[in-house]
Amino acid sequence: MNSKTGKAFSIFNGDCRTVLKSVAKNSIDLVATDPPYFIHGMGNEWSDEQLQKGKQKGHAIGGLPVGMKFDPEQGRRLETFMTELGHLAFAAMKPGAYFLAFSQPRLTHRMAIALENAGFEIRDLLIWEHQGGQGKAFSQDHFVQKMNITEQQKAEILAQLGGRKTPQLRPKFETIVLAQKPREGTFVENYCKWKTGLIDLNFDPHPSTVFEFSKPKREQEIDHMTVKPIDLMARLIEVFSAPGQLVFDPFLGSGTTGVAAAKVGRRIAGCEIEPRYFKMAHKRIEKAYGEKQT
Repeated sequence: MNSKTGKAFSIFNGDCRTVLKSVAKNSIDLVATDPPYFIHGMGNEWSDEQLQKGKQKGHAIGGLPVGMKFDPEQGRRLETFMTELGHLAFAAMKPGAYFLAFSQPRLTHRMAIALENAGFEIRDLLIWEHQGGQGKAFSQDHFVQKMNITEQQKAEILAQLGGRKTPQLRPKFETIVLAQKPREGTFVENYCKWKTGLIDLNFDPHPSTVFEFSKPKREQEIDHMTVKPIDLMARLIEVFSAPGQLVFDPFLGSGTTGVAAAKVGRRIAGCEIEPRYFKMAHKRIEKAYGEKQT
């Protein structure tokens, strides 16, 4: 397995489940990650090539536009995968440590159940609010026009539909499941022993569960489909960990979590299974920490 290390980072090109099995017990202070959602080819069999092909086709899957092909099995697969990952992360995390998992709104319940199955306590649901993406609702007019019926019948059906579309409003947020490994004793006792479990809200006199950050503009060097804002990740890391602590990201992607960790004085460890993204993450993280590979 390929790996890159520096004084403050250790990242691996491989399956996070394999890596987590070798991580020391009670060593991770925070897990912050944007897992695959098991839709549009994004699963534990992640294929960048497959995703790029889908993107070039306008995100068409099986002849249907994204969102029009709904498969409940996607959520069940996500839950199974994240339950397995959760168990492995649980063993490596300190008591009281937090697990922050981004999710699509319609799969949030599966993410929460998976982490609860793994032994975590579900503490809250956070919201990343942004300026919004492209609306995904689809008109049914073209389906009606293809029906093998008379033009009069088509007109009657279209009048009955009244311009209604599929149930997909313009997305303006993503959810973040906030889970916690159970503490040892009280909050104070756990923090004194492990330095985890209590959060830092000094950055905001009126803290809330909503984090407002604009979506980052895709740059040529960060060619990733789901890149998160550095400032968002930095704020989450600041709130749910302490300076110098170890943040773990099982799905590094382009490396944003590592860049954010460097920005706020934390260490980073993580994994990325896709070789192209791993190289991208290493380049960005090494630059963020201002150190060369050892």
